[in-house]
Amino acid sequence: MAQHYDAAIIGSGQAGPSLANRLSQAGLRVAIIEGRHFGGTCVNNGCMPTKTLVASAYAARLVARAAEYGIAIDAPVTIDMKKVKARKDAVVTTARTNIEAWLRGMKGCTVLTGHARFVSPREIAVGGETLSADRIFINVGGRPLVPPIPGIDRVGALTNETVMDLETVPRHLIVLGGSYIGLEFAQIFRRFGSDVTVIEAADRLVPREDDEVSAAIRDILAREGVDIRLASKCTGLARTDAGHVARLDTPAGPAEVAGSHLLLAIGRKPNTDDLGLDASGVTADAHGFITVDEQLRTNVPWIFALGDCNGRGAFTHTSYNDYEIVAANLLDGGKRRLSDRIAAYALFIDPPLGRAGMTEREARAAGKRLLIGRRPMTRVSRAVEKGETLGFMKVLVDADTRRILGAAILGTSGDEAIHSVLDTMYTDAPYTTLQRSVHIHPTVTELIPTVLGELAPG
Repeated sequence: MAQHYDAAIIGSGQAGPSLANRLSQAGLRVAIIEGRHFGGTCVNNGCMPTKTLVASAYAARLVARAAEYGIAIDAPVTIDMKKVKARKDAVVTTARTNIEAWLRGMKGCTVLTGHARFVSPREIAVGGETLSADRIFINVGGRPLVPPIPGIDRVGALTNETVMDLETVPRHLIVLGGSYIGLEFAQIFRRFGSDVTVIEAADRLVPREDDEVSAAIRDILAREGVDIRLASKCTGLARTDAGHVARLDTPAGPAEVAGSHLLLAIGRKPNTDDLGLDASGVTADAHGFITVDEQLRTNVPWIFALGDCNGRGAFTHTSYNDYEIVAANLLDGGKRRLSDRIAAYALFIDPPLGRAGMTEREARAAGKRLLIGRRPMTRVSRAVEKGETLGFMKVLVDADTRRILGAAILGTSGDEAIHSVLDTMYTDAPYTTLQRSVHIHPTVTELIPTVLGELAPG
């Protein structure tokens, strides 16, 4: 006979453990199922390991620039990739172990390991057992997308997951994809000493950003020696004795790039194709993302989808917010909605990009009358003092409502400073509220009021 639970959670990524905790605290009998590693993408092959590598790469870059700060280093700088990897692995293992221990010690929560698959709208098979639940929460995350490029199945390409298993620095890393994941790894390995070539099919990097942001990001990476090939479609891949060859279709005609290692950074796909969604009755779109409403409910009333698998946000913070919405509505009598969430994210190259709200392109497409404020990081004292003056600040304001529509801070501490703008947007206060605030000197955030004081029609 199938074990019955009040709630079953498939996946222990960012939303899962916290939801299990809230539901069990409410007195419900909960099962949480994990088929691979506890903690999901963020802990195992996303945020935590990549940002650990970013930190190592930042240290390498600082050492290389030591003379600029008046520091003399006599011995040549070398990268011990095994130690870099060991540090990353320790961070991951600690976080993964802590999450598993938390779940296993949670009163009222049963932890099951194995692949989960629906056998009916209320039943899930895990290994040789079947369980049923009154409510089911799908939190299965995603994985790297492998594009159908001729030859890709024969070259042994790396993904954003397997590239972090390297214990030696690649001689020449080819990166297919010039967006967030690809650019972070491009800079990491360039700073570790690799030659790096980024191949992007669009005519600029990170195409979802405004042109000036894309151009500035390209400049940052090019200054460090990253070779960037834009408007270049990869038409084929081959393996040679020396490594890999990527065949390209470029505006100048056919071309080839040869390298020792190849990283695929084209995108990610949801882990829904082997979940048995047909048996559950849950609908998904053509890409496999589960369709949800404003409260994360699927078309089956007792089944919810949280995190990357619902296509409504591909970040740890949006996954966690999915949990907050579901928990508040189910347990606290709340009326929280996905549409209350303001788009916000970061690109963790160095210096980082912090983004909130609309881009200028999106605001214009929405018919907004704009006031725009800009300031280069060369005019931010904190950036000057740190010797990190690349990038700029940009804030968009609706000229009619005086509300902030969006902002981009590409520069040192941009990933932190953006929250000053984001918090003001959530209060639905006029931009003058932030403009008149008094911030601490010397910081990056203190210049945001100055930018707002220099708004001009755009």
